[in-house]
Amino acid sequence: MNSLSANPLIVQSDRTVLVEVDNPRYELARDQLSRFAELEKSPEYVHSYRITPLSLWNAAAAGLDAGAIIASLQDLAKYPVPDNVSRDISDYVARYGRVKLVREDSCLYLVADDLAIMSELSHQKRLLPYLLESVSPLKLRVDPRRRGHVKQALVAMGYPVEDLAGYVQGAPLPHSLRRCTLAGEALSLRPYQVDAACAFYAGGSSRGGSGVVVLPCGAGKTVVGLAVMAKTQCATLVLTTNTIAARQWMSELLDKTDLRPEDIGEYSGDCKQVRPVTISTYQMMTYHAPQREDEPRSQEVEYPHFSLFNEQDWGLIIYDEVHLLPAPVFRITAEIQSRRRLGLTATLVREDGRETDVFSLIGPKKYDAPWKDLERQGWIATAECHEVRIALDEALRLDYAIADDRDRYRVAAENPRKLEVLESLMSRHADDSVLIIGVYLSQLSEVAQRYGLPVITGKTPLRERESLYDRFRSGALKRLIVSKVGNFAVDLPDANVAIQISGSFGSRQEEAQRLGRILRPKRLGTLAHFYTLVTRDTRDQDCAAKRQLFLTEQGYHYDILYEDEVH
Repeated sequence: MNSLSANPLIVQSDRTVLVEVDNPRYELARDQLSRFAELEKSPEYVHSYRITPLSLWNAAAAGLDAGAIIASLQDLAKYPVPDNVSRDISDYVARYGRVKLVREDSCLYLVADDLAIMSELSHQKRLLPYLLESVSPLKLRVDPRRRGHVKQALVAMGYPVEDLAGYVQGAPLPHSLRRCTLAGEALSLRPYQVDAACAFYAGGSSRGGSGVVVLPCGAGKTVVGLAVMAKTQCATLVLTTNTIAARQWMSELLDKTDLRPEDIGEYSGDCKQVRPVTISTYQMMTYHAPQREDEPRSQEVEYPHFSLFNEQDWGLIIYDEVHLLPAPVFRITAEIQSRRRLGLTATLVREDGRETDVFSLIGPKKYDAPWKDLERQGWIATAECHEVRIALDEALRLDYAIADDRDRYRVAAENPRKLEVLESLMSRHADDSVLIIGVYLSQLSEVAQRYGLPVITGKTPLRERESLYDRFRSGALKRLIVSKVGNFAVDLPDANVAIQISGSFGSRQEEAQRLGRILRPKRLGTLAHFYTLVTRDTRDQDCAAKRQLFLTEQGYHYDILYEDEVH
């Protein structure tokens, strides 16, 4: 028998990779693939990955070379790796950095190391609007105001440019990280936080200064942002998901740095403070007042708060939860490429498919720590994931059968029998801190009324939200219902059970964010439990399978239960 037959991978000529889950080398294969491939399907026995140009470019930007990728596949493959796959990997990885953007004096140049490549690029329609002149056979002068647009065009053409044009320093802001927090606790960065900040900053060279740090929820991405700020020592604009998240950033800055309250401003609907460190939200940036049909449109009128990007001499812009960056903010980001840009996220997955825009305009992946590695090291809580499959009553089966596609999903997602399972799970976890999460307000309202529990939705006043979160953190409140507003940047360190009763169709990043709500290390080492309730043999179950993709890639296994096993 061929010794390779015991290996878990089958690499196919279309760059798909099949992985046997029930294989002793499965975990090694999963961890290796996560560095340079994307998980597409994760049924019970065989997972399917795809090696894409973008996944290879991110791997190259993070320091992985083609030889290491091919060697990894050869080591784990059941059959010989197809020659065309090895050639494709070598070609795509080699393309990263073949074309560079460099600055000389006030001019921006596109340079290449190959005459054929430069000849091809100089005749591409996508790039022509940004070219000013040919300086030499290997050097083109481009419009410095269109630095981001040039990078987008080049990625679309299959040549991910390495941007070495450097950055403005920005207004100076001398400050440092504290040695002790305001509560008197010693403050020291975790090793991976130090590594992430250093990978982004790259010693202040032009090889650093733009890119994305990928860390699990609960792993302290905000602290990485503070560490980068301490390295850059400049005025900083922070964009995040909502006002509560913005205020948590303000609290962390005051707790962990020696910045003064007057150095930090909140730019929100409540106040418009522009200070050396200013924190705003994506919602604020994309606000625009209604316009008459006969009124001419312009970016300034359409998005009046885009002016914030130019109201200070920012040296650093931090995009928190960058996978949620709204499309209009990409537009302004394309125009501010001379400022350092740090993206923070738990997942590079975007439901709108604009991962290449993150790569082009924010920057490539600079650092990625596998979730399971941090769990093993004790930096995030150990979590068990459970999918509970629940039958749909016959009366609702007919409603489901005749509904259109979207309504069919909602009929299944709001299955009333989920509430019976929810009650059983709350009894099972009577002494735990439990978050109940869903997307349909009528469903959440029913749960709130049935069990007399408080609920937080987008309509809950900010003061009331903060009060409920504070009570939950203190232990005075052991059960809390949250809508989608609870998905992002909410610090609830002692929550150790999350029960998801409905989700946003197949949103992989939402699943990651929801698990993240319970991943902060527990004081007593308590195990975290994540339950997702799905209606069996319906679109609800199909969408749940898609939502679970990212977490499966990170090493989480969903234990499948049926409702009679919970009661």
